[in-house]
Amino acid sequence: MSTQPGNSGARDDAPGTDNDASASQGGAGQGGAGQGGASQGGAGTGSAAEELRGWFAGRLPGDWFTAAPDIRVDREEITIVGALPAPETAGASDAERAAAAEGRIRRFREETRGRRIEIAREAEHKFRRKVSWGVTCDDASEMFTTLSVPVMTRLRQAERRVLDTLVDAGVARSRSDALAWCVRLTGENADAWLSRLREALRHVEQVRDQGPGSA
Repeated sequence: MSTQPGNSGARDDAPGTDNDASASQGGAGQGGAGQGGASQGGAGTGSAAEELRGWFAGRLPGDWFTAAPDIRVDREEITIVGALPAPETAGASDAERAAAAEGRIRRFREETRGRRIEIAREAEHKFRRKVSWGVTCDDASEMFTTLSVPVMTRLRQAERRVLDTLVDAGVARSRSDALAWCVRLTGENADAWLSRLREALRHVEQVRDQGPGSA
């Protein structure tokens, strides 16, 4: 079965475009094989991931964000989330602060669209991954682009029954939606454990890169 999240998000920042369109990524077979090979030349190892982050650190304009953006990468996608300076709202109500942050995000999105498309096009050519953008401002956050990638999996009956229970209970619309829900729930409730696991993997990659065959 394949996971197929319903809405992949607005793609007005996709390279070569300036309007909203779907961001789905090919078929399950093509997405796994094609992007898997590309990851060896991009951020497939710890040192390559550092190269990717370093490239963005040098390529992104210094006045866009208040600090270095959060850059996350997997085999298919590079996600960049930066913090915008909060508007001056001293003494304002919560509603006014929220509206001001929303306006600041909207202005940034419109004013930087061309530059972001240019940078994304260069990064996608270099690292063979799609680029997604997002920002935070005060207490607000918004993703401008997201990538929805089908993922093939095989489940035994007991596992399928878990998905069917979620569908029958109305928690999810379909098995694929239920599987995506389970992944999100795991991420939310096991964040600390997943962080430690990712850190351990980065250490393994660094040691592997320093091995006898690395020269």
